[in-house]
Amino acid sequence: MWFTQFTPQQGLSIRHWCDQGDGLAKYGWLAHDGINFGVQEIVDKDIVLTTSFVKRPGGSNGGDWTAKIVASPRHYDSTPGDTQPKPATISLLFYIALDGKGWIRPVINGNTLTSVEGHTDSLGHFEMNFLTNSRNHEVLYNYYLSYAEGLHMLKEAVMRGLKTFPYKKGKHYIAVDGHDPHGSTEPNFIVHQVTIPVPYVMEVTFESGSNFDRDDIEPLVGETYDKALRNHRVEFDNKFQTVFHFKSKGYDDEQEAFAKAALSNMIGGIGYFYGSSLVQSLYNQQPIPNGAAPLYTAVPSRSFFPRGFLWDEGFHNLLISQWDASITKDIIGHWLDLLNVEGWIPREQILGAESRSKVPSEFVVQHNTNANPPTLFLPIRYLLDHEQKDYDFLRRIYPRLQAWYNWFNTTQLGKMPGTYRWRGRNATTNRELNPKTLTSGLDDYPRASHPSDDERHVDLRCWMALASGVMADIAEAIGESSESFRMTQSYLSDNRLLDALHWSDENNAYSDYGLHTDNVKLVRPKSPPLQPGMPPPPRPDLVRSVKGEPSHNFVNAVGYVSLFPFLLQIIEPSSLKLDIILSHLRDEELLWTKFGLRSLAKTAPQYMKKNTEHDHPYWRGPIWINMNFLAIRALNYYATVDGPYKEKSGEIYTELKNNIVQNIYEEYKRTGYIWENYDDVSGRGHGSHPFTGWSALVCLLMADSY
Repeated sequence: MWFTQFTPQQGLSIRHWCDQGDGLAKYGWLAHDGINFGVQEIVDKDIVLTTSFVKRPGGSNGGDWTAKIVASPRHYDSTPGDTQPKPATISLLFYIALDGKGWIRPVINGNTLTSVEGHTDSLGHFEMNFLTNSRNHEVLYNYYLSYAEGLHMLKEAVMRGLKTFPYKKGKHYIAVDGHDPHGSTEPNFIVHQVTIPVPYVMEVTFESGSNFDRDDIEPLVGETYDKALRNHRVEFDNKFQTVFHFKSKGYDDEQEAFAKAALSNMIGGIGYFYGSSLVQSLYNQQPIPNGAAPLYTAVPSRSFFPRGFLWDEGFHNLLISQWDASITKDIIGHWLDLLNVEGWIPREQILGAESRSKVPSEFVVQHNTNANPPTLFLPIRYLLDHEQKDYDFLRRIYPRLQAWYNWFNTTQLGKMPGTYRWRGRNATTNRELNPKTLTSGLDDYPRASHPSDDERHVDLRCWMALASGVMADIAEAIGESSESFRMTQSYLSDNRLLDALHWSDENNAYSDYGLHTDNVKLVRPKSPPLQPGMPPPPRPDLVRSVKGEPSHNFVNAVGYVSLFPFLLQIIEPSSLKLDIILSHLRDEELLWTKFGLRSLAKTAPQYMKKNTEHDHPYWRGPIWINMNFLAIRALNYYATVDGPYKEKSGEIYTELKNNIVQNIYEEYKRTGYIWENYDDVSGRGHGSHPFTGWSALVCLLMADSY
């Protein structure tokens, strides 16, 4: 945590949660290798914080580490004669908190907290030291011992303990004060506060009690720390060149630093979570917690989506696997460990009270009838094709992958052979223009206007074709029977069958099928009559009005869903349908923009239409990087295999890739962030930020690495 002192006009603003509402100019990892070190820059209103850490292996509990926080004044662009604002006085609050069993105890010298001793099952015995500088008379130290009811309540515990203390020149500063009066004799939350005018450097060391090999080496502080950090950054830069070959691509230093930041924020966003999901099944009347479990996973956005999402994670690991395949294998293993007895994995991992405190209540409960795209097969496909086969890993994941695959093939089937249907759509809502399909990942993308069992979803069919091929290859690699998987792959990849079920001659595109009408809109009901002497009633919300009788037909929604047979490379290179899709890609009235492929064609009836009064268009026009990545990867494939559209694919590939990379980079320079999605008219970043989940795939686009 941190805050700036002496700002009565602004009020006290303690930074803690990674919250885009704080309005920071910029923050994110500049370099992070996922194992040994990381460097992050945070640009606040009047200060710049550079945080870094270095790990030193040793012992049986993970080894030692040191964290360093460098606080500097923020320098603004100015004209000659302007004066920079006076350097701020800030407070840095470094805290230790327990989440579960164990103990922590403060070591206090005089009135200064100098270290904390503790023990947990996973860390064993440890000691954390706060390096103080008795010769710096401007620095002020305070500490705080409290008992917090959970990690989501730490800031509230700090607020309880704040008081004012005399400062120089008649001022008073704000600081924590010793013991929380509402706390406990056995604290689970300890705060070390340092108040100082910037610039200032703070170091904190963690020493594992099981590491007995540090006697003959210098402590990881000061110049020893700086040297270790420099060495790790050199190794990081060298590995980056080895993996991504940026020097041969002609990028300048700023563009390369941008790509390193994209990668590092993906890697730096990987977290370890523990807890239970709330699950509603057919077998219980109310949601109940499933078994508590750990999850090691990347997250879409530290500020807005700081938890695991199943379909996002497959895209995340397309990048992570190229950087460090061992991390991807660990992540995939953790996700597959979340399988229940039926073979189902909850699509959103809201594990424990801390995660639930950040999620609206309507999204907390997970339904075990609902799927999410099986994108974990994407990085597994990459590992099979590009890495030396890790047969032990494949044998470990095979039974769980098989259970997950079988769950899809028993619970997500459509009525007709060879068809699939996403569950979870609301057939009775009158608030949505088109009932959302959250399970598909493409939330408000237009599907059949009237959800029914007759629906056929082309994207899910294509996901299952991909999954079948991967399952067949794994089975063959480890000596298991692949016959059923290979037959299913062949069946789902058969272009004639695909066309019969999903090609719409009217739309000239692959399409969903179901009970549908385009003649739907949101209207506002009339307000009830005004009663004498009564205040006006609230304005009614918009409701759905269906003006035409729905019929069973294809859905007119050219966009990402209609591209799936192309995106997952199911269309044969010689197919005339490929030529049609390539033309759709390049048509500015359909999908093409100067900034990437829009999610829904401008000609679609629901292009940029709100789904409810309060839900802005999400997958109805904006540009999303995960789908553009799949499109560019597919173009690269069709540009390298023999076929009549090889040259056309190559031309679109180069132009589309350059457009996307250029726009993401320019928006990063303009705003300081990589964004959730991008406007299809202006190219401006929209949504949550920083969004260095799948938008960080720009690093692979720059490297031409798929």
